[in-house]
Amino acid sequence: MISAFLPRAGETAADRLELSTLPSVDALLNHPELQLSIAAHGRGLVKRAIQRSLAAVRNSLAAAQPVVLNRTDLMQRITLQIDAERLPALRRVFNLTGTVIHTNLGRSPLPDVAIDALVSAARHPVTIEYDLDSGERGERDHLTEQLLCELTGAEAATVVNNNAAAVLLVLAALGAGREVPISRGELIEIGGSFRIPDIMAMAGCKLVEVGTTNRTHLKDYAQAINENTAMLARIHASNYAIVGFTAAATEQELGKLAAEKGLPFYVDLGSGALVSFERYGLPHEMLPQESLRAGATVVSISGDKLLGGPQAGLILGSRTLIEKIRRHPLKRALRCDKLIMGALEATLRLYRDHIDDAQKLAEQLPLLRLLTRPADAIHAAGARLLGPVGGAFGTRAGVTLQASRSQIGSGSLPIDRLDSWSLVITPTGKRSGQATASIAAALRQLPLPVIGRVKDGAIWLDLRTLSDEAAFAAQLHQLALPAIA
Repeated sequence: MISAFLPRAGETAADRLELSTLPSVDALLNHPELQLSIAAHGRGLVKRAIQRSLAAVRNSLAAAQPVVLNRTDLMQRITLQIDAERLPALRRVFNLTGTVIHTNLGRSPLPDVAIDALVSAARHPVTIEYDLDSGERGERDHLTEQLLCELTGAEAATVVNNNAAAVLLVLAALGAGREVPISRGELIEIGGSFRIPDIMAMAGCKLVEVGTTNRTHLKDYAQAINENTAMLARIHASNYAIVGFTAAATEQELGKLAAEKGLPFYVDLGSGALVSFERYGLPHEMLPQESLRAGATVVSISGDKLLGGPQAGLILGSRTLIEKIRRHPLKRALRCDKLIMGALEATLRLYRDHIDDAQKLAEQLPLLRLLTRPADAIHAAGARLLGPVGGAFGTRAGVTLQASRSQIGSGSLPIDRLDSWSLVITPTGKRSGQATASIAAALRQLPLPVIGRVKDGAIWLDLRTLSDEAAFAAQLHQLALPAIA
């Protein structure tokens, strides 16, 4: 019985437990207070919570740390651990970092129609590779190919699981065993150590560096072309920009050169805008339809960046080259599942249906709503939240509303910024550096974790991407701030 290990009911003094007197896992599993948890969450989950709670106590005892427990204390530890075990690793958070398309926080939010399509595909059998007209096996690319061709002017299109995969597949299908000239200024490395030289080697291509880091001319490409050249390629600079004394061959020039030499011309655009951002007052981002018109025969873009859809790599271009890419053995390994294909189709339909109505498209596409959110609306939200946030911190920190600059993120328009407003939390007291880290950690421990950015000894919460004000404010009373002198 558990009473052999813990103070009995009615005892007022808390006895210090020794390692030898800790209750067993089986004894705790049979305790009446845990039966409801077992019924609700499963014996396996509760057993893990007990094991981890006991391990924490044993570690403290072994380290000679004072641990005084009664029945209530131990049960509270186990209950809290049960709650922790129930939390998924993939959790909803408030992205208040000031980076709208944040790779580490899931990039672009999906439109409602894409979420509905994703859920339907998850719940039911779907025509992922089935042709209803013929009653025979179909091709999953057909779900989105017509939409992509209609939106971009491409002759054909195929889809893989992200744009990094698209780059690898295009290079492997069109350049394996042969040379591919690329400007030294485009030998990029992006997040997760994705490096173009490494990808070229993995794809079986021989990288031929042309030009210099800041200046690469058309003649540099022309001089590199020989009988072993497979294609010309241009790689999106992604998360940086070279400014100053620079030069680069235009896509029109490269497209013309490739055509004259009978070579494919591949453009990796990366970000993946499908509509002109200028009509929303945003900086220009090269569109795949512009690259195709300029002479590119293959273009790849991301689905979850400026397009505002699910993670995917969209490969567009001439029918002959797309068919060659589609037949490559890597294509099957890199394909998207029914959930992504459903969400992508729905997102592309949204573009097709509202391509001529900028306001309607922005209303339906969450990413565009966030990018075009007026600064005065963000300021108004900050003014409403200033009191509640300030009250949550009391004398621990000062809270002010300050102008800030959001970035689009994920390598999209890397040097451009958007006017925004941030709640700035500045700790009080002498140990402000330690307090800043503690406050940031406390914000991350809220039921809906709040992720901001630390700058100049303060936590900045950029409000551009705060779309659920009520949920943010409702949990502020649960903020657990450690005492910092």
